[in-house]
Amino acid sequence: MKATEVVENLKQRFPGEPEYIQAVSQVLGTIEDEYNKHPEFERANLIERLCIPDRIIQFRVNWVDDKGKVQTNMGYRVQHCNAIGPYKGGLRYHASVTPSILKFLAFEQTFKNSLTTLPMGGAKGGSDFSPRGKSNAEVMRFCQAFMLELYRHIGPDEDVPAGDIGVGGREVGYMFGMYKKLTHQFQGILTGKGQEFGGSRIRPEATGYGNVYFLQDMLKTRNMDLAGKTVLVSGSGNVAQYTIEKLIEFGAKAVTCSDSDGYIYDPDGIDREKLDYIMELKNIERGRIREYAEKYNVKYVEGARPWHEKGDIATPCATQNEIDEEDAKALLANGVFAVTEGANMPTTPEAIKLFQNAKILYCPGKASNAGGVATSGLEMTQNSERLRWSREEVDEKLHAIMDDIHANCVKYGTEPDGYINYVKGANIAGFLKVAKAIMAQGIV
Repeated sequence: MKATEVVENLKQRFPGEPEYIQAVSQVLGTIEDEYNKHPEFERANLIERLCIPDRIIQFRVNWVDDKGKVQTNMGYRVQHCNAIGPYKGGLRYHASVTPSILKFLAFEQTFKNSLTTLPMGGAKGGSDFSPRGKSNAEVMRFCQAFMLELYRHIGPDEDVPAGDIGVGGREVGYMFGMYKKLTHQFQGILTGKGQEFGGSRIRPEATGYGNVYFLQDMLKTRNMDLAGKTVLVSGSGNVAQYTIEKLIEFGAKAVTCSDSDGYIYDPDGIDREKLDYIMELKNIERGRIREYAEKYNVKYVEGARPWHEKGDIATPCATQNEIDEEDAKALLANGVFAVTEGANMPTTPEAIKLFQNAKILYCPGKASNAGGVATSGLEMTQNSERLRWSREEVDEKLHAIMDDIHANCVKYGTEPDGYINYVKGANIAGFLKVAKAIMAQGIV
């Protein structure tokens, strides 16, 4: 297998899908040598079977706004691979959602889920509907209309969606209620549910907590810890909030936060009181991060990202491709020595190359942000057992999973000079498990 030839073929077959091609390119370039050690993979055309989703479901979603006007959005579910377990991956409600973005996310999710060691396949879905600016009633009507089609394609042993950008506890609750009404069944068909109806403890916190647990493990490889470190964080949603919460616990100082309008820089650091304000602002009031700057009289930069500020560590927790080559140059010039991704594919290939050439600690999201889906897997287990574990028990299991993922990255990613290539390590570890499962199950 030559990675460049496979990618060129996919470009021709799937034009106009840059995010999907980017994700495939990044993975294939790092697993090529390992893949070619297994001639049986090539005979079975494994690489195409791994890159192309099992199926893509798309449908129209009609809903009625508060003015009585009928609105129409598109709904999607990309079921990428179920070789190691039921399809598993989030639903994203955002105006930017396209089939290309969902294909890249589902492809990445397949390897991320494999890394957790839990029996979960890869999928992703969502809609170009945005909850921003919508009333609760409008969000409810949209979620119900969306589930009116999606319910035919999901199930506890078939496909178990979760939340993602634009889909939090509110949206999951509305979708779960509609599924229950349509099927007359109470099943664990969504994760990220409320604590009152089958949700796991620390599921909301899990992606952010796992991100910091992984960062801790990375720093330990250089005999460092988080205490006293200054951290640049992007985003202000679920992942960013709980990344900051765990950073505070470990003695680090988060100095930035952002949303799609701009970012704030607080040189004194975001403490517990300030984080509580951010949580209320974003989760309840649905406000904008500039209000933080107004309240605490700190710097606010409109229409920009926080990567040109000074810090020791950067953790992008917003969206794809938010750190480009110029941002990477600025981070390195300002002394950043570790980058860990809380979002999915937030760093462009050019920026990744700069980080790796500089030999700083850099980890891709499929490893460092796997804590969310890992805890979703733990929620699935609790639902199947009709049990609810304690906060401490879930957190202990999450921490152990992140430690295991780190160990696998080190195992497969350590270069001859001792540098740990976390991209290579994560991709090979995730790939081998899925590849062997596909081979064992025949041509299906």
